[in-house]
Amino acid sequence: MPPTQTVAIIGAGPRGTGVLERLGANLEPLAPGRRLEVHLIDPFPPGPGRVWRHAQSPLLRMNSMAEDVTMFTDDSVTCEGPIRPGPSLSEWATLAQTGRIDGSALCPHVLDEVHSLTGTTFPTRRLQSAYLTWFFEQTVAGLGDNVTVHVHKDTVVRVTGGEDEPQLVWLATTSEPVVADVVVFALGHLDSAADDEQSALARYAEKHGLFYLPPEYSADSDLDGIQPGQDVLMRGFGLAFIDLMVLLTEGRGGKYRPEADGTLTYLPSGEEPRLFVGSRRGVPYHSKTNYRLLAGRPPLPRFFGPDAVAHLVSQHAPVDFRSHVWPLMAKDIAWGHYHELFNGHPDRVLVTWAEFAERFAGLTWDTDGMRALVAETVPDADDRLDLSALDHPLQGLRFETFGELQDHLCALIREDVDRRSTDQHSADLGAFAGLLSAFVNLAPLAAARRLTTISYVRDVGGWWLGFFSFLASGPPGHRLEELLALSRAGIVHFVGAGMRVDTVDGQFAAHGSSSPHTVRATALIEARIPKPTLERTTNDLLRSLYESGDGAPEVLLEPRHGTGQLLVSPTDLRLVNSAGRAHPRRFALGAPTSVVAVAAFSRPKVNSPAFRQNDLVARAVLRTPWPARSTCAAAAEDVSPGHTARGGPGRPR
Repeated sequence: MPPTQTVAIIGAGPRGTGVLERLGANLEPLAPGRRLEVHLIDPFPPGPGRVWRHAQSPLLRMNSMAEDVTMFTDDSVTCEGPIRPGPSLSEWATLAQTGRIDGSALCPHVLDEVHSLTGTTFPTRRLQSAYLTWFFEQTVAGLGDNVTVHVHKDTVVRVTGGEDEPQLVWLATTSEPVVADVVVFALGHLDSAADDEQSALARYAEKHGLFYLPPEYSADSDLDGIQPGQDVLMRGFGLAFIDLMVLLTEGRGGKYRPEADGTLTYLPSGEEPRLFVGSRRGVPYHSKTNYRLLAGRPPLPRFFGPDAVAHLVSQHAPVDFRSHVWPLMAKDIAWGHYHELFNGHPDRVLVTWAEFAERFAGLTWDTDGMRALVAETVPDADDRLDLSALDHPLQGLRFETFGELQDHLCALIREDVDRRSTDQHSADLGAFAGLLSAFVNLAPLAAARRLTTISYVRDVGGWWLGFFSFLASGPPGHRLEELLALSRAGIVHFVGAGMRVDTVDGQFAAHGSSSPHTVRATALIEARIPKPTLERTTNDLLRSLYESGDGAPEVLLEPRHGTGQLLVSPTDLRLVNSAGRAHPRRFALGAPTSVVAVAAFSRPKVNSPAFRQNDLVARAVLRTPWPARSTCAAAAEDVSPGHTARGGPGRPR
């Protein structure tokens, strides 16, 4: 009988099932003839996991077009393991439409969506759930006879086992552990306990009979305490706000009526509250484009690729983000923008792309020479890329009345929707291509910790990720059309930039830097998901790792310069303990860890960091030496009297 290696994957969402696919792809090349037993553990369905499960509101959608979502590697992915292509979400739907994939098990509403889907559709999360379920089923079916998969619909509460011992994975509902040679933590987005400010706000709300909702995953939020007509402050203007906006309006029976001019009119049900929203920037995330590039994909990376990163590392130890990295990243973003402008809209520029590109390449970012080149060759200021203005659209603006602020915000949102719904502004999509390229090529530099501490925490983990999300991870354009309709209906109001919340006379009060107006309300919603932090996690498994010292929060120099995320080794994603030692049998990847691939899903043909990480971990797992067989049964039985952990089905060996 061939030898068997046992792997426990904790988390069965897209990252966990992505690692499973890579284990199957790499098994024969790395360990021909070996048998593999995989325990996939998650209380939510394998494939979708918690975030993408079918059991959520059908009103909630992805913020990616169907053609931009894939679970399969392609020839752009630079990894050691085999490339195994497969259909994107859009291609999968086409296969289902033509009967080449069996869609008979899909619920009628999802099946209807499949048949109406196009590449530029923003699908519901329930449709994505169906795609991820299919991916999981296809992955398992393609593993071969040497791989057995056990799915445990359960929660892991702790993992025990030394470096040279089998790992005991204890589950919430049973008394025996799953025994594994290696454990992979792929936990995804998790909840966190309130911080000091949030705890104080919660106590104040309880004392005065107010409603307060701390940061949490919005699809799971209990909004029943919000009353019709109640004034609600919402702090946060990203995707969590959009979800909550949908659930509190259309989710309460409101409807949208299309008008002849293309706008929407909101028809209230009478169950809606009044929403007052603000944030640091004071504007919603930029909407996604619904068109394609006219000039094709720009040649990227141009200034910030692997060679440039290697050169920076050789010249600077450590590398500073603002002075060394950002000028090159910004040039690539601008390169994408102007490549599309000059080649897709040659009537709006005064020289050829070849002439512009040659001169642009020799200039330093954001210098007088570069600004002069753009002014000389791009006559319309609206066609010029201004990253600072994009980042702070309300900076320096203050309106005398609340009504003037509403009018200005509505005009800004209208302009944003228009720019992203017509390819007359396709240079915006070119800039997005540059932004994505910069993100992909920054990832290995950040992961290797070659940046200064302040650069890594303040610039990369703070400003850069926020800027990237603001420009690249916004909602579909129709959501902002709905936002405008809700504003016209008096349901949504804008607080502006620099929003601050105080507690005054038994109420919440909010004001910003954009107007002198103060809003008072009896409800406050933190419209954002919790930041992953090991110190405040509500996850029993992460809590046990933290308290035992088997897992450590990332701390750089001192606690105030840390991210609080689960520390993993940057080269192979092994779990690092409080003594700084990487555990040879434990790997962790995804949102709660110190090495993150931010995007929820991979886009085709962009060499996604998530695919590279999945492959790296899978190959490291398969190369991990097994513990001595004689220790397995003894380790499984070595549970002292009064042990409070409860385990799950497994086979002590």
